[in-house]
Amino acid sequence: MPTIHKFDTVIIGAGGAGLMAALHASRSVSTAVVSKLYPTRSHTGAAQGGIAAALANMEPDSWEWHMFDTIKGGDYLVDQDAAEVLARDAIEAVLELEHMGLPFDRTPEGRIEQRRFGGHTANFGERPVMRSCKAADRTGHMILQTLYQQCIKNRVNFYDEFFVADLIMDAGACVGCVAIEIATGETHIFHAKSVVVASGGFGKIFKVTSNAHTLTGDAVAAVWRRGLPLQDMEFYQFHPTGIYKMGILLSEAARGEGAVPAVVKAASMMRRFCMLTVKRQSGRSAASRQVSEARVAIASSWCA
Repeated sequence: MPTIHKFDTVIIGAGGAGLMAALHASRSVSTAVVSKLYPTRSHTGAAQGGIAAALANMEPDSWEWHMFDTIKGGDYLVDQDAAEVLARDAIEAVLELEHMGLPFDRTPEGRIEQRRFGGHTANFGERPVMRSCKAADRTGHMILQTLYQQCIKNRVNFYDEFFVADLIMDAGACVGCVAIEIATGETHIFHAKSVVVASGGFGKIFKVTSNAHTLTGDAVAAVWRRGLPLQDMEFYQFHPTGIYKMGILLSEAARGEGAVPAVVKAASMMRRFCMLTVKRQSGRSAASRQVSEARVAIASSWCA
């Protein structure tokens, strides 16, 4: 017989988004987190470079400039209302993490230290700006540790290494999920008044990816099987500075400090791409496309 659990809110996934959702929900309702991993092993822990927030601790900055960079980085296809919320609320979100105890790097004056990052500019693309808030090279890891500690403090119920196999639907509304405990194979049914899916990406659909082996889109598939809408599935982000064939990333801080991808530098006919990268004004999407087009140009010249 399956084991039955009842909570006000069930959150599927224990990465940065899932833990933050659980933390806020737990302040008012009974909350459970169901994850196929131990929370601090979630892929958020792989993030190194930092979090963008216009704190202006190192030099003048504003959330409007951050919003512009976000929209430009998405080739102007970005939901601009969402970009505004992201840029404006990022400041409060970083300070909230700091107050929870996240050990950000500090300036000599004790403020959160910031550094340059690819695509971060001042005055609407005029020059690079220091906007990335970091905890050495393990920012994502520290986010997970901090949020997990706060969730334990708030007595969030964790079901670690439980694989969500399906959602429970009633009259078009999601009212829970069915999970398999990996260690025993036993079935567990979670009933909830609200369900949040925060299960991360599915980069393993690509042959070469920096994503962990766990990022297979299980919960996304479960949502799709139940006929619920999935939005903007074509907008998958590519990273411009990965090691060829390895699926290992070089931090985007390298571009922020002026590094130029060798394939772009080698393509003399692609000088405009090289200059964009040197100026550090290209977002990930644009920089990835520049690298791809430069490779095509080089290949074409070889064929000629």
